[in-house]
Amino acid sequence: MTTEDHRITVAGIKVEVVRKDIKNLHLGVYPPNGRVRVAAPLVVSDEALRLAVVEKLGWIKRQKSKFAEQPRQSQREMVNGESHYFLGNRYRLCVHEQDGPSRVALRGISSLDLSVQRGTSAEQREAALLRWYRKQLKMLVPPLLEKWQPLVGVQVATWGIKKMKTKWGSCNAASRRLWFNLELAKKPHQCLEYVVVHELAHILEQHHNDRFIELLNQLLPGWQHRRAELNQTPLSHENWTY
Repeated sequence: MTTEDHRITVAGIKVEVVRKDIKNLHLGVYPPNGRVRVAAPLVVSDEALRLAVVEKLGWIKRQKSKFAEQPRQSQREMVNGESHYFLGNRYRLCVHEQDGPSRVALRGISSLDLSVQRGTSAEQREAALLRWYRKQLKMLVPPLLEKWQPLVGVQVATWGIKKMKTKWGSCNAASRRLWFNLELAKKPHQCLEYVVVHELAHILEQHHNDRFIELLNQLLPGWQHRRAELNQTPLSHENWTY
């Protein structure tokens, strides 16, 4: 599919324009900072795009305001009493200094125990927690792939987990390789499931066009609510978007 990318500015708002071989124009405002993106047919002129954006300026500004007001975590210091999230739930960090390898465990419904050697830095403590998040995702993703691959009608060749600064997930349709953002371990399970289905659907359709939206509608009715929940939960001090 032919694509052409550039940017325009409308009423002081920068708009990312992606022209594709599609029939209809799609306008979106994306977290975390209210990035505005328009996917438009190849034949639509910049002037027509500007008019379309002007007509939606009120809605765009409301969406940008919502993202600006979204709660964000400060830089984590990895100290006792600090809030951390797992599967959408908030836990209070309890740091235990002791001999032996680092260990992370949930205690009750509100505590996250982090056992580390004495004198470990904040960066080392965070690294131990991130290893635990990765381990949890490696257990959570396979059952979702097993459930959804036959329903979508695709088979993944390989998948992985990594820190990503721009997306919750990504898909290389040609190689059938999926990546999932490590931050998903902090989000509700239904949000993780939505991202899995979203990326599997990209194996069938690479672009966010009408066909892709229809695929999601068929596979996961009400997916918009899951996406909204994903984008409304507290953001890391770094910026993630989907």
